[in-house]
Amino acid sequence: MCGIVGILGRGPVAEQLVDSLKRLEYRGYDSAGVATLEGGVLERRRAEGKLKNLEARLQAQPLKGFTGIGHTRWATHGKPTENNAHPHATDRVAVVHNGIIENFHELREALQKKGTVFATETDTEIVVHLVDELLSQGVAPVDAVRDTLSKLKGAFALGFIFAGHDDLLIGARNGPPLAVGYGKGEMYLGSDAIALGPFTDNISYLEDGDWVVLTHKGATVYDRNNAIVDREIVKHGPTASLVDKANYRHFMAKEIHEQPEVVGHTLARYVDMGTERVVLPARLPFDFKDVQRISITACGTASYAGFVAKYWFERFARVPVELDVASEFRYREAPLRKGDLAIFISQSGETADTLAALRYAKSQGAHTLSVVNVPTSTIARESEIVMPTLAGPEIGVASTKAFTCQLMVLAALAIAAGRGRGELSEADETKLVHGLVEVPRLIAAALTTEPQIEKLAREIAKSKDVLYLGRGTSYPLALEGALKLKEISYIHAEGYAAGELKHGPIALIDETMPVVVIAPYDRVFEKTVSNMQEVAARGGNIILMTDAKGAQEATVESLVTIILPDMAATFTPIVYAIPVQLLAYHTAVVMGTDVDQPRNLAKSVTVE
Repeated sequence: MCGIVGILGRGPVAEQLVDSLKRLEYRGYDSAGVATLEGGVLERRRAEGKLKNLEARLQAQPLKGFTGIGHTRWATHGKPTENNAHPHATDRVAVVHNGIIENFHELREALQKKGTVFATETDTEIVVHLVDELLSQGVAPVDAVRDTLSKLKGAFALGFIFAGHDDLLIGARNGPPLAVGYGKGEMYLGSDAIALGPFTDNISYLEDGDWVVLTHKGATVYDRNNAIVDREIVKHGPTASLVDKANYRHFMAKEIHEQPEVVGHTLARYVDMGTERVVLPARLPFDFKDVQRISITACGTASYAGFVAKYWFERFARVPVELDVASEFRYREAPLRKGDLAIFISQSGETADTLAALRYAKSQGAHTLSVVNVPTSTIARESEIVMPTLAGPEIGVASTKAFTCQLMVLAALAIAAGRGRGELSEADETKLVHGLVEVPRLIAAALTTEPQIEKLAREIAKSKDVLYLGRGTSYPLALEGALKLKEISYIHAEGYAAGELKHGPIALIDETMPVVVIAPYDRVFEKTVSNMQEVAARGGNIILMTDAKGAQEATVESLVTIILPDMAATFTPIVYAIPVQLLAYHTAVVMGTDVDQPRNLAKSVTVE
């Protein structure tokens, strides 16, 4: 969500702070600001809206300080105005914050009774005044931060600079991620490695409860008990430095078109092409034969990847699977059997609800396995087993390549589970692996439907509502298609199991309603055609996504038929995700929305 950057530099840092914040734009934000120390005096510039507005402010009123903090804010408490933008500051201290201070009401009331006047609607301002009150009493900055942290409840990452202390930058983490960057005579603080990539490839990650004191000479990390601890410094590769759109109009378009490559990379990680076997990256600390139930937990698009995987695990391994959205799982106190498997899916590996669900599963004695795109993330570090996707940095808020890479990992894991439980033979595994090996080529073929979909998008853009239908593994994909359209075009859309059409959604259908039917020619195709007939009888405009056989056998006239390559039905969701993504993308382009950073959304949801 909010992005944090801090720099202890050897020259003016304002431009560096803004450049680093640009690399955090993918997280989603609605205002931005920076603060620096000039001659020991705090100066700040803030602006509502995009970073270009902040850049204009800095051009008119430059900052020349060598020490600074920057922030992109995703509004939680208070409207997205310049006044509510970070950094928040007094004459003594400036603060940037990602997260939510849950006890801010009681802290605010206590400060107001002492005469503190608040200038914003945000929870963050509490932190500023708590620290400032201690500084006014002569408490040293490090001690003031330590004492303030002990009063805060909630999920937060914080960065502090102090008037008169050009060689001091303090960070703290309790939930949302925070990384420390080590340079030559310079030190950095950032929400993730991408933000710090242009400056250094030497990164350490704070653990929950850590806080860190940075000077030009290095970093001292304290744990939640205020004991000094060591955090490993790791090298980050070139993917952490600069990510650009290449020749594409949007990051989302680039990431859609990268899928043949990144899905292929992920495939190569989990399949031995020579032996035609699934090869997991690490030895599992359990036997699949002992697993009586699998629990899959995720949020948003990742939860739909888990929904598809539920079909695969139950079909290949004959093991029951429970699927939960993480925000519900963490509170319903689901009974978990010790020794069973809990799978957690997250692109960022920092999703707050998913992380909380992981910790609950560990407390119940379940084996924990994470499917993440960031192997250094908190979820990865706290999981018993990590199965990384190889999607590379995904900048567009609406997930595309991360989704298909998640599906590839989960498919390989489901096959491994089937073999481990004796439900799949070697011949079965070989056949399924053949199907997976073909997927990157089939995705490339699916991308050739783009001109047809781009034309169709002009019609979809005229609609107020869109319905998506699918059966089997196409049902979760219908849910994902509806989510994508809502996320970036702001058109209301719903996904349903096609068999549920008669149980309510059919009431919505008229001649103005586009109905996207995801229906590869499979064992339930004829059933889906009968649902299409019900739509046609009520004047609905059918958009059929199928293969050549399905197009031939469909007995219902459609507004548009998008023909995907022929393939075995098992892994169609990975390939059929492409036209679903393209339809949402091109509709959003026609609508003129901010495709990469849609309103109100954040890439990494690090608070509840």
